[in-house]
Amino acid sequence: MKKNIILLFALLPLCSLSAKVTAPSLAGRAGGESKSGTISIVCSQGFQGPELWDRLELPVDKKGFFPIFDGQTFAGWRGYAKTYVPSKWKVEDGCIHLDSKAKGEGGDIIFAHQFGPDFEFEMEWKIAEGGNSGIFYLAREVANAERTGVEPIYISAPECQVLDNERHPDAKLGKDNNRQSSSLYDMIPAKPQNAKPAGQWNKVRIRVKDGHVQHFQNDVEVLSYDLWTPEWTALLQDSKFSEKAWPRAFDLLNNCGGPERKGFIGMQDHGDDVWYRNIKVKEL
Repeated sequence: MKKNIILLFALLPLCSLSAKVTAPSLAGRAGGESKSGTISIVCSQGFQGPELWDRLELPVDKKGFFPIFDGQTFAGWRGYAKTYVPSKWKVEDGCIHLDSKAKGEGGDIIFAHQFGPDFEFEMEWKIAEGGNSGIFYLAREVANAERTGVEPIYISAPECQVLDNERHPDAKLGKDNNRQSSSLYDMIPAKPQNAKPAGQWNKVRIRVKDGHVQHFQNDVEVLSYDLWTPEWTALLQDSKFSEKAWPRAFDLLNNCGGPERKGFIGMQDHGDDVWYRNIKVKEL
């Protein structure tokens, strides 16, 4: 989990994004298969208005998943609260790689299309020894109180932890191992904790349906919870994001996804090398 962020922007518009399925249309939804075809989605590549739009035509597989990373380019991606992908993020060998040793600018990145309220996504990740990163969902770009910049992504979005459990000190912090890989960061531990060691690929799948969220790690369900409920509020109150400890974070996370319950999928720059690949989404 990142500790601070400094970003200066003017008035920050939120994006209204849409998706259109093209023939053959998707017949299936949650729990079933759909016919393969293509889906047309628009991604906001402008942050300070006027908005600029990229339209992507993406293949849909028989289970209804479509890739949001093509393995070759950053099409559809940009930095959080930026109009471009920061230079420390690179596409290498079919992966998105945060190169911690590279010169230039870092920062979190997002796929610039808002998904929700019902969707699932999956990806594979690999972390360097001693490394830390995270996967965000339902993220929003929210202006700070002074409207001179944005709040950090991790106070508007739930975070699925990405960590070297054996070496990073965060693995022993929090409560009941709730900062280890695939945990809901600082709230719910992933059990069983079946992550593979640093340098090996892990698979994560996250499903959000009617507010019910499930994390799967290496094809095993490791946690579940319900957003926008008294249970969710109680989880926040018992974490570093409590109303007393961090009022702004509590308010944004308690209402994550905003009125439409939609948001971005993103990955965290925590200053350590990390790799992501095979990133796919299914709308439920």
